[in-house]
Amino acid sequence: MIRSFFASSLVLLCFSIFESAVLSNVTFLPSLPDLSLLCVLYFSINNGKIMGETTGFVSGLFLDFLSACPLGLNCLLRTILGYLTGILKQTLNTEVFFIPMILAFAGTVAKVGVTLFISVLFPAIVYSYHVVSFEFFFELAMNIILAPLVFKFLGIFKNSLVVKTRVIY
Repeated sequence: MIRSFFASSLVLLCFSIFESAVLSNVTFLPSLPDLSLLCVLYFSINNGKIMGETTGFVSGLFLDFLSACPLGLNCLLRTILGYLTGILKQTLNTEVFFIPMILAFAGTVAKVGVTLFISVLFPAIVYSYHVVSFEFFFELAMNIILAPLVFKFLGIFKNSLVVKTRVIY
């Protein structure tokens, strides 16, 4: 479990740096696809609640340090999403093409919902999404389109990223 946690953290660091250093400088994108969210969804659906919330926290920590958002906001969002997705551990076959797309849709909508709720509590600090906006629909579409690709890419390293379950007879 420790090995897969560190491997997952390394993957999350690489995706977070790619998002903040490369994708944020692409000027024609109205909003960025959330690749680290897709990674958290992959880790939590394959490893369960505990790994989902810890990788969600680590992912949020990386994004909080690399972005200008309030410290702890991404940690809270991704910890909640990792835990909720981890409840579905090994009940969904992520090899099917549409399951990652459905997870990306639900994860992005849940992220926006939790962000809206937090922005009601802290309106001066947290930037909220406009749910009916081109930026939101672009991010949602990009997450849905990229989810099968990210899941396939992470599936290549499944031996290092997924905790092996032991069956005791």
